[in-house]
This record gives sequence, structure tokens and C-alpha cells, in this order.
Amino acid sequence: MTKSLYGLTQASRQWYEKLASYLLTIGFIQSQADNSLFIKKLEKSFIALLVYVNDIILTGDDMHEINSVKNLLNATFKIKDLGKLKYFLGLEIARTHEGIHLCQKKNMLLRSLMMQGC
Repeated sequence: MTKSLYGLTQASRQWYEKLASYLLTIGFIQSQADNSLFIKKLEKSFIALLVYVNDIILTGDDMHEINSVKNLLNATFKIKDLGKLKYFLGLEIARTHEGIHLCQKKNMLLRSLMMQGC
């Protein structure tokens, strides 16, 4: 087996291919609309896993199944759980008793400053 080295141009591609292949073996299906989205549907639960560069967002409606996936990923890839999602791709994610709220306030401020020539 040929191994890639961190920092080489193909390293991230090979890591993604290894991760994608592993996710398929543990029951995920790759989305046809977005190759970075993997979905796992069980009888009474749903899990979505999104890959962005070297970050993974994992969500679903069954904490037991989410923890099971995290344990499998950790056993194979030695992942680090950063806890609940707070920021992603310029979005601020906030949870309240009403639900999840998304905000792009920081992005809007940056765009405003760029338009003013700051």
C-alpha cells in the first residue's frame, strides 16, 4: 500500500478517499448532490456527516448512534471531539429552547468593512 505524506499535494485527497471508503463500510451513503455529505438512515434514526477539509460535522436524532459513529471514527482515525458546533464556514450557530439559529453577522461586518475600503 502506498502512503501519502502530510503536506504533499495529494495528501488531503488520499485522506478523504480513505475516510469516504471507511464511511461507506460502516453504513453511510454518499450524497449524490454533495460528495462531502454522508448519510446513514437506520430504522428509527438519521445521521448526517459532513466533511470539510479536515473537519467533520456529525449530527442526527439519536445520541447513542452518534456516539457509536464517533467511537468508530476515533478507533480508526484518532479524532478530536470539539463539542457542540459554534462556528462553521462563516456561520455562527446558536442553540436556544426554540431551536437552532444561524447568523452571518461577522461575515456581514467584514463585507461592510471591505466595501468601505478599510
